[in-house]
Amino acid sequence: MVEPYNSLGVFIDGGYLAKINEALADQMDLNVNIKGLFEYISHKVAELYGDTSENCPIVESHYFRGRFRAESESRMHLLFNERKFEDSLIENDVVFHYKHLRQCENNGRQVIIEKGIDVWFALEAFELALHRKFDFVVLMTGDADHEMLIRKLKALKIRVILLNWNLGPQSSTSHFLVEEACSKIDLGDMVAEDSELLDQITVRKY
Repeated sequence: MVEPYNSLGVFIDGGYLAKINEALADQMDLNVNIKGLFEYISHKVAELYGDTSENCPIVESHYFRGRFRAESESRMHLLFNERKFEDSLIENDVVFHYKHLRQCENNGRQVIIEKGIDVWFALEAFELALHRKFDFVVLMTGDADHEMLIRKLKALKIRVILLNWNLGPQSSTSHFLVEEACSKIDLGDMVAEDSELLDQITVRKY
């Protein structure tokens, strides 16, 4: 008889991850290592809920981000770094979801806005959790707008874990999310407790 396992669905707010990567690059010349991070997530969820890493696999992962059109990225020399990062997502079976960033004029200057990504993130996370019947959903985000997503997932009897890494004001996490989540994995606290963890979940800057 095959033993049941606890399935994990991971949903990454790409804008939030970008802020973490920017802070890591500025402070330590590092970026997040997706493979190492995913291994740690399985390990930590298992530890929190008294299980083994092998019994808490990530069965599905999704990444949401707004991005520039190709011609804009070419002018700003962003294509290589973006493709390199996408390679790391593909290698770890992450499904990515993109919407084009929009440019609009505000008081005579061009402003870049990311429209609709948060709503898409929430709708996709809820729908997939409903149909896939994840045991755990891990949300890597700091956006207070996702408070209701957490409540809805908990109504499905899914344990929601908030994954965050506060490296400064740009990557801070709303206290509403912290209060609503079933558990929190604070990577800053974890790295402070275990210096070797930093080597596992980061790589040299892209």
